[in-house]
Amino acid sequence: YGFINTCLKSLVVEKYGEETWEKLRLQAGVQDSFLTFEVYKDEITMQLVDKACKVLGVPADIVLREFGKYFFEFCKRSGYDHMLRTLGGNLYEFIENLDALHSYLSLSYQASFGFVCFFPQEMNAPSFRVEKNEDGSMHLHYYSDRRGLCHIVPGIIGAAALDFFNIEISMKIVNQTEEEERTGKKEHIVFLVTQTPLFPCKERNEFSSSSQCLVDSEKQIENQLNKEDLEKAKNAIGDRGNSVCPVKKSHWKTLRGIITLGRGKLLRGFDPVYPKSLWIDTKTFCNGLPFHMVFDKELKVKQAGVSIQKIVPGIQTMGICLDQYFRIIHPEVPFTISSIQKFINSQFVFQTRREMMPESWKERPMLELRGQMMWMESLQCMLYLCSPLLRTLHELEERQMHIADIAPHDVTRDLILLNQQRLAEMELSNQLERKKEELRILSKHLEEEKKKTEALLYAMLPQHVANQLKEGKRVEAGEFKECTILFSDVVTFTNICAQCEPIQIVLMLNSMYLRFDRLTTVHDVYKVETIGDAYMVVGGVPVPVPTHAERVANFALGMIMAAKGVQNPVSGNPIQIRVGIHTGPVLAGVVGEKMPRYCLFGDTVNIASRMESHGVPSKIHLSSSAYQCLKYKNFEITERGEIEVKGKGKMHTYFLIRNKSATENEIMGRP
Repeated sequence: YGFINTCLKSLVVEKYGEETWEKLRLQAGVQDSFLTFEVYKDEITMQLVDKACKVLGVPADIVLREFGKYFFEFCKRSGYDHMLRTLGGNLYEFIENLDALHSYLSLSYQASFGFVCFFPQEMNAPSFRVEKNEDGSMHLHYYSDRRGLCHIVPGIIGAAALDFFNIEISMKIVNQTEEEERTGKKEHIVFLVTQTPLFPCKERNEFSSSSQCLVDSEKQIENQLNKEDLEKAKNAIGDRGNSVCPVKKSHWKTLRGIITLGRGKLLRGFDPVYPKSLWIDTKTFCNGLPFHMVFDKELKVKQAGVSIQKIVPGIQTMGICLDQYFRIIHPEVPFTISSIQKFINSQFVFQTRREMMPESWKERPMLELRGQMMWMESLQCMLYLCSPLLRTLHELEERQMHIADIAPHDVTRDLILLNQQRLAEMELSNQLERKKEELRILSKHLEEEKKKTEALLYAMLPQHVANQLKEGKRVEAGEFKECTILFSDVVTFTNICAQCEPIQIVLMLNSMYLRFDRLTTVHDVYKVETIGDAYMVVGGVPVPVPTHAERVANFALGMIMAAKGVQNPVSGNPIQIRVGIHTGPVLAGVVGEKMPRYCLFGDTVNIASRMESHGVPSKIHLSSSAYQCLKYKNFEITERGEIEVKGKGKMHTYFLIRNKSATENEIMGRP
């Protein structure tokens, strides 16, 4: 179920971060999220565990043990806390009832997904058998179809022992075999479980003092009680129990009996009282327990409830062998008394054999019975107390049975009705979870589209300006006291346009601009605009930086190199560009509401444009102010001299040759 994969994801994200999970799931080739009640292939979980070992660099046994501990906590957080706490009053009872928990959960999930088992029922859930040893330790037998997952068990059992019973345990594998004890080959792992109770010093002292107080109070009460009261108490107890257990008791034991009988609260222990003979006749027993069977060591049926006789008439023939009419579904053991005795603490599920059923049952689903086995030593027989294993009213109808077929005292009646409601609630929950997942995916796609939109917006406007416009704020024009502006154009662009198809011009410009755009990122300069073959960038705007001139100069050198890779569609030779650079103050702001642009204004823009138009092919033309910013910055610059500039008169200009401290790869941003 998705519950398991969700737990594994939660563990990785919580302990190692979202990035680690993303890397792990991509390597495993699985989706990002899982629906709780959705059934997924075993391979997905196995792949995730395998990739987790490789990505985290941790051995599989440690990963599985940690997963076991985390799975226990995850189950508690997911609403199974009370269910787990009530399994048993000690660790032995807790483990003993794990199979019963699987069986209960199978009613709701219609497949067994349990506390330690996380595979569908048809895939054969693990089984557990526990044996007490004289020294207080236990042997835990773990059976599973899937090899290599046994290390989850110590993680889960250890966490449960510590949380529920304040006990630290150690679990060591003492035997590991494959056997035919159950249907098909199974991995059979035997763990030696040793327990160490945890008593903090303060609690230990309190426990000791409380024990002493209890002893003192016993003595005090015993001294205060008069002999007459004690004698009456003894007579009262004697009247009830002399015929069964005529053992002389101390005064204090008698007093405990009074408290037990009077208040209904057991202080120390409990001794059951049995009648001399069974006060129920055979007919009443078989009617009152309509689903029960008694069979001997040879599996011969000695007795059966009336409802079982009605459904399986063949067993009315006393002495018939039980395994002719039923097969054991759970636990998966051979149908022998010895195997049943070995798993006697497990819930047993029987299924009728189709070939032995009456004709009316041949087209119906087979009946399954679930219950407990009780060995009767004096009779050398086994009693199977059971009920029909039915999850829903639909399953009841499929077998053409009715609620009336189940004894009024049998809670199966209530479970069917309650589970019907629960399944409806689960279906609603599943639908909500699916909708939630759909919304999550839509939200993710929306976020991706939002990022694309923002990337497009930031390509048109500076990021801080775009953010202000998105917030509905007015963007004020800003003055920049010093920045460096670059213009470039293609030499003989007009002639090229006259001799080529429009698509060839578009392809040539696109090839050139893609190279130039990449260089703007490499040298961190701002692309202002392109008009035809003209390309304009600025350094120091919109974010002022002291190195604006060096950045633009390096960008210009990269442009000359990049242009050599763009082919002239007329001649087939590399194109040539002119580049002009000028440094000075500008005013910058957003112009227009429809298709707003971030524009620069001022004489600095005009002079930079003149530097480009009065430039020389494949040369970088510098104004005097740009030269002043670069002359001490490790650039090789040659003097051009005075030239006549349209609208500006005579100006002293320079040519930028190269950066003496940077390689071509560094200029081009190549590794």
